[in-house]
Formats: sequence, C-alpha cells, structure tokens
Amino acid sequence: MKWTKEQEDLFYRVYTEVFPIIARVTARITNSREAAEEVCHEAMIRYYHRLDQIPDENQAKYWLIRVSKNLALNYVKRKKRERKAYERLLKEPVRDQKSGEDLTIRSETREEVQQALEKIPEKYRVVLVMKEYGDLSYREIGEVLGLSEGNVKVRAFRGREKLAEVLKRGGSGYGA
Repeated sequence: MKWTKEQEDLFYRVYTEVFPIIARVTARITNSREAAEEVCHEAMIRYYHRLDQIPDENQAKYWLIRVSKNLALNYVKRKKRERKAYERLLKEPVRDQKSGEDLTIRSETREEVQQALEKIPEKYRVVLVMKEYGDLSYREIGEVLGLSEGNVKVRAFRGREKLAEVLKRGGSGYGA
C-alpha cells in the first residue's frame, strides 16, 4: 500500500500513543504479555489496512482499543476452549482404564449415542453436535447457522427429546 506522508505520520503518531495503552489493556484481558503483544500487533495491522477509513487520531485511538479488546477476548475464549478440550482428552483415558468392563460399556454407549444421533433430523442433530461436542454457546451456534439464539435453544431441546426417544426404543429407526 502506498500512503501519503500525512497518512504515514498519522500511523506513527497513533502507534506511538496507542500501542502502550492497548498493550496494557490486552495484557490484563489475556493475562499473558506474549499474547497481548500478538493481539496488539494484529490490531495495528488491521488499523494499517484501514488507515484511509479512519483519518482522525481520536477515532483511531478508540477504534484500536475496541478492536484490540475484542481480539483479546476472542483469544481468551479460544484458549479456554482449547484448554477444556485438552483436559477432556487427558481425563478420558484415565476414566476408561478403570476396568475392561467399563471400557466396553463406555464404547458401546458412545456407539449407541452416535447411531441414535444419526437417526434424528439433521436440523436437531447439527445443533446438538455443535453444543455438546463443539462446546459452543447457543449464541455462537446461532451465528454459525444463521438462526436466533431462541431458535437454537428450541432445536436443542427438541433434539434432546428426539434423541431420548430413539435411545429409549433401543436405537430403532426414527421417522424424520
């Protein structure tokens, strides 16, 4: 990108003034200096690409604080999900090693649930899989599927009911 001298000066002034502020804010949110630096650099890159759309220093300052805060919150959410998945992965083998019988029962139960999931309508199955296996919130599922949060909750409830019906019948077919 080719910028005018004024735009380059503006970028460096904003960088010099705002980077320490967003570094402190993101460090508090992420609780990690390295993550904060990464987030701040990403925010500055985004600002650089939008330099022609944010010509005022004050607007740039508030825009950068808002963007870096959102990036930091997303980082924390992602790390939390990764940590939960890692903890589940670590815990699962320990629980499965109780006995061969426990292992067999757990394996059979997983297979039964998977087969039952395949027998419920897709609109319910997708929501249940995203909620239970993807560990997504109802709001996040709604954003992914283009549905309201309320609609996602209704589908999750109905999906659980249909899953319970299929499991109660011993996994026999379910008419969609």
